[in-house]
Amino acid sequence: MTQPLKIATRGSELALWQAKLVASVLPVPSQIAVIETEGDRALDRSLVEIGGQGVFVKEIQQRVLHHQAAVAVHSGKDLPSMPVAGLRIAAWLPRADPRDVLVGRVLKDLPEGARVGTSSIRRAAQLLALRPDVEIVSLRGNIRTRLDKGRGLDAVFVAAAALQRLDIKPPVAEVLSPDLMLPQVGQGAIAIECRADDEDTLAMLKSINDVATEQAVLAERSFLRVFGTGCSLPIGGLAEAAGAEFTLRAMVATHDGTRVLRGSARGGEPVELGVELAHSFVERGALRLLSGQDEE
Repeated sequence: MTQPLKIATRGSELALWQAKLVASVLPVPSQIAVIETEGDRALDRSLVEIGGQGVFVKEIQQRVLHHQAAVAVHSGKDLPSMPVAGLRIAAWLPRADPRDVLVGRVLKDLPEGARVGTSSIRRAAQLLALRPDVEIVSLRGNIRTRLDKGRGLDAVFVAAAALQRLDIKPPVAEVLSPDLMLPQVGQGAIAIECRADDEDTLAMLKSINDVATEQAVLAERSFLRVFGTGCSLPIGGLAEAAGAEFTLRAMVATHDGTRVLRGSARGGEPVELGVELAHSFVERGALRLLSGQDEE
């Protein structure tokens, strides 16, 4: 009897929701295996302290590499922009709303000196650019934990996709326009990874791949790769279809939001689009901003 396809995932409510969605669209029987990651264990420390991007995926990827699981399911925003040797992102599911949400108060109603919870340097930098009086409070944990802790704050940030997928409807919430708050690269997208030499699984996953999501996220990840791995950097990016092409919007900032570079580009080849836009940011001083040198 053929063994069910083993799917490795984190154990959070959202991660399990995503893994079950993947299982529901696979053409073969599957079994979900829950893996605890460094990011799940070290909730009392910031993401930067425990290694930045990759802390939610490394252990899961190792299970696939060592043939203890056939596929791994990840939130696209958690994946480092550099691929892991021996693995391949074989499919993306259709993307949910990639935008950020402010819960507790709408942006215009934040009081002077408001305390806003987030562990995202990207979100913090963009909010401080708009409201330098705000106090950023480090806030980690799954979405329900953050919302619960956020009751003692003026507002907290969460992803629109997480609220939608878990059917959470806060009484006060504002979905923020990318013009104000560019999302994390890959936010709202579900990535499915497998071994690069597993031809049968690669072929099967190709049959469920959403090409539009794949191309958009590829443009975003190509932009990010020029600068580093991601969540420890104040960088945002969002690619959206524009006919046969994509429009890629991106942002690079200082950590305190005192300097923010924004720009966009349009093109049909996602890798080229992301790299070209990133190089234009470099020419405008993006590397100096990221290194803390804010002079032109």
